[in-house]
Amino acid sequence: MGNWEQPIYSTRAHVFQIDPNTKKNWVPTSKHAVTVSYFYDSTRNVYRIISLDGSKAIINSTITPNMTFTKTSQKFGQWADSRANTVYGLGFSSEHHLSKFAEKFQEFKEAARLAKEKSQEKMELTSTPSQESAGDIQSPLTPESINGTDDERTIPEVTQNSEPRAEATQNALPFAHSSAISKHWEAELATLKGNNAKLTAALLESTANVKQWKQQLAAYQEEAERLHKRVNCQNTLEGTLEVFQSNLLLRQETEIEKLREEIDNARELQAQRDSLTQKLQEVEVRNKDLEGQLSDLEQRLEKSQNEQEVFRNNLKTLLEILDGKIFELTELRDNLAKLIECS
Repeated sequence: MGNWEQPIYSTRAHVFQIDPNTKKNWVPTSKHAVTVSYFYDSTRNVYRIISLDGSKAIINSTITPNMTFTKTSQKFGQWADSRANTVYGLGFSSEHHLSKFAEKFQEFKEAARLAKEKSQEKMELTSTPSQESAGDIQSPLTPESINGTDDERTIPEVTQNSEPRAEATQNALPFAHSSAISKHWEAELATLKGNNAKLTAALLESTANVKQWKQQLAAYQEEAERLHKRVNCQNTLEGTLEVFQSNLLLRQETEIEKLREEIDNARELQAQRDSLTQKLQEVEVRNKDLEGQLSDLEQRLEKSQNEQEVFRNNLKTLLEILDGKIFELTELRDNLAKLIECS
């Protein structure tokens, strides 16, 4: 930028501009996070916010006292620039970076206000006539008002008498005063030429730094590509960052609630599993008892042929009971297996 305009604070953020058609939606002007810097122009005594995406200036906003930087979320802020006829938005990686940028904005806004007041005081002193006969002469513009932005330019006051002056009085201006005005404008011209030379030197220096910026941009793009693979939502940003964050918080709350329900269900399934395990153990004990009874019946069958028919009936009954129990046991085992698979 040259020695007449120096960066005084820099950070990194995603840059957006308001949609000129809808005036509601944000349009991203950078594919990835870029450097956003505050610059101080010591020649014009103004503060500017500048951001470059490669060789393209995506932000060039002069800070004026009537600007306001608004935090719309924990990581997003915006301000309106009437000169550029747009609204800029910045998305930061953390709330700390947003707060720091907002503090700097307020600090430089106050400095711009003080500089404007001093400039107006100088112009008022310049516009005050030193001689009574100079009342109808318009005071010249100061260098600040010539080089300032539209918001910083002030119209010099014109002192006019309420009573009409005689034509002879208006033609009686001393030659020395006209010569002083001429010298003043020559000084203004010299100042403008000096500023032009500084701008030319700054342009040459910026051209020399383009290669270095391109190398830095390539490194930033490579880093952004790596980050881009991890953050898929970077390619699908269509709404505002604030809406995205709200949706993310809602999604997280929904997932947390779902996890709580799954934990409760898991606890309930564990209790059911313990109950079924206990029932299975009881069935196994009863199964052993039934096996003992079957053995007794076989012994009794060998001992008494007369009771064979009765024994067969009892045996059928016991077999049916056993089949039912085995079926219940099978169902319990299948249910237990399903519960094990689900858990």
